[in-house]
Amino acid sequence: MLQDVCVSDLASPIKLNGFPCKANISADFFFPGLRNPGNTNNPAGSVVTAANVDKFPSVNTLGVSIARIDYAPGGQNPPHTHPRATEIIFVLEGTLEVGFITTDNKLFTKIICKGDVFVFPRGLVHFQQNRGHGPAAVVAAFNSQLQGTQAIAMTLFGATPPVSSDILAKAFRIGNGEVDAIKAKFAQK
Repeated sequence: MLQDVCVSDLASPIKLNGFPCKANISADFFFPGLRNPGNTNNPAGSVVTAANVDKFPSVNTLGVSIARIDYAPGGQNPPHTHPRATEIIFVLEGTLEVGFITTDNKLFTKIICKGDVFVFPRGLVHFQQNRGHGPAAVVAAFNSQLQGTQAIAMTLFGATPPVSSDILAKAFRIGNGEVDAIKAKFAQK
């Protein structure tokens, strides 16, 4: 860092690996967007509300961001990775099964409850699922202002243009018809 703050100028036409700084800082270093639970009425039964540089420009260049994740009973934050950040979560309410898989295909999993903390190493596939009978919520912190998220199923079955069905069929050891049926569930609307 070469200056104290660099509030991102998301409207700048300059493209670089990061965001240019606003010439005149008028941004507030406050973000109220995590106060309330998000709407979990979706196929996954969860919602991530992010406070990263896209939504909170004041974290630009600071190497941090935060999110709130809400889960309906049985809701899941599906298997995904963050290529640019380690993630640490703090449970606000509920009971979750969480886990990550190493590059040696070893699963580390744990049931965590209110007040517990769990960490997911950078770039490793990980997940969370609500195992309680009521709603659950966590605060997730990242050591990047824009962690990047790749949801595994969406990445493989909802890519644009699509990954060839024969490639996925061979990888998953299933038929092309089964791949096409899965792709239909992830089609962009």
